Amino acid sequence: MTELAIEATGLAKSFGETKALAGVDLAVRPGSVLAVLGPNGAGKTTAVRILATLLRADAGTARVNGFDVRTQPGKVRESIGLTGQFASVDEDLTGTENLVMIGQLLDLSTRAARQRAAELLAWFDLTEAAGKVAKNYSGGMRRRLDLAASLVGRPQVIFLDEPTTGLDPAKREDMWDVVRSLVGDGSTVLLTTQYLEEADALADEITVMDHGRVIAHDTPNGLKRVVGGQRLTVRPADPARHDDLLGVLRDISGQAPEADGRGTVTVPVDGDDVLPDVVARLRAAGIAVDEFSLHLPSLDEVFFTLTGTRSRDNDEEALV
Repeated sequence: MTELAIEATGLAKSFGETKALAGVDLAVRPGSVLAVLGPNGAGKTTAVRILATLLRADAGTARVNGFDVRTQPGKVRESIGLTGQFASVDEDLTGTENLVMIGQLLDLSTRAARQRAAELLAWFDLTEAAGKVAKNYSGGMRRRLDLAASLVGRPQVIFLDEPTTGLDPAKREDMWDVVRSLVGDGSTVLLTTQYLEEADALADEITVMDHGRVIAHDTPNGLKRVVGGQRLTVRPADPARHDDLLGVLRDISGQAPEADGRGTVTVPVDGDDVLPDVVARLRAAGIAVDEFSLHLPSLDEVFFTLTGTRSRDNDEEALV
């Protein structure tokens, strides 16, 4: 059996009266991406800090790259990269100086550190800003520099805690490509994210946490089936046929369809076997459509079903 890149069992941690983790189990296969989702206070950041040896668990065990985080923290740190929720670069140094300094701290020669810095600055589209001090970078540029800093040592396991916070959509897509490239080169990634589409795009498996516990774990598609199978979405070309469409879908599914403000109607179905019947019924009723699709529920629907909370954009907890 292949040794797990990250394995945690029964992790517990409290801050005073606040129980941040209450027996968390995590497992990440080498060369894969695990996304950890959860509402505010779920414990995601606390779990990452324990795995990265920045916090000591009150109870439980964890191993990263085969090393025990409690008894072999130095070995763990040698083989990981970590990017926290907020950029932590030295703002009085240039982009190049920041990365070279980290390379030298990792015992790279000055030449090797400069070469690695140049590679990463190019990778993150920061070459033109390489000689500028970081305090003159935009927030997104500082974030990208921080991400580059976590990769200087070519870590086997990479912890990305809200890695695309502060990035615009285009740069977020670029970061997704970076994660895919890292995994393609054999790295293992554990990321926490506030963007459900990010987990959907990157993760091989997803762990959902709430109130310090793991409440679900599966592949993205496996979690989507938690909500109850597939969804059929139809929008009539003629808004006046909206009620007729509701009746057709209600008769076929036996359930009450949901409608949004655009006139789109969605109803749960057991599978794609219903599609020919739906098409035939719509044609017989003379209902033309502008939209017709069959899909699994979104991760946002899964998130709400499991936690009772909608995903939020920019208010992740600072400590837990």
